[in-house]
Amino acid sequence: MAELANCANCGAVFVKHQFRNICDKCWKEEEAAFDKVRDFIRKRENRTASMKEISEGTGVSEVLILKFIKKGRLNIARMPNVGYPCEGCGKKIQSGRLCQTCAGKLHQDLEMLREEERKKDRKDTYYAIHKRYKSSE
Repeated sequence: MAELANCANCGAVFVKHQFRNICDKCWKEEEAAFDKVRDFIRKRENRTASMKEISEGTGVSEVLILKFIKKGRLNIARMPNVGYPCEGCGKKIQSGRLCQTCAGKLHQDLEMLREEERKKDRKDTYYAIHKRYKSSE
């Protein structure tokens, strides 16, 4: 059964699609903006452009450009001046959600928690010795 929702961009009521939380009008606008950005960065002279320069050159907001990058629609591997903030510290990155430093720290924290759980499990283990197997006193 169709589900009604409000568009996340404009607030209009629309029939919600499985993969979109915006109305058809806003979706078409986003697709047009994506085409502008894609065409802009395809040009060789624009490959060294920063996020701000791309935004100014296309008229598309940086927030929307970041949305395209995070969804994997724009490949920025060959664009050294384009990145987005790490969700941990805010440092500029080009892939994933965390920079190497934050990912390493998270990994260390998880290992520390695992080790604490292992120690806790060992401390709560009890062994029973049957009389028959007990050494003679």
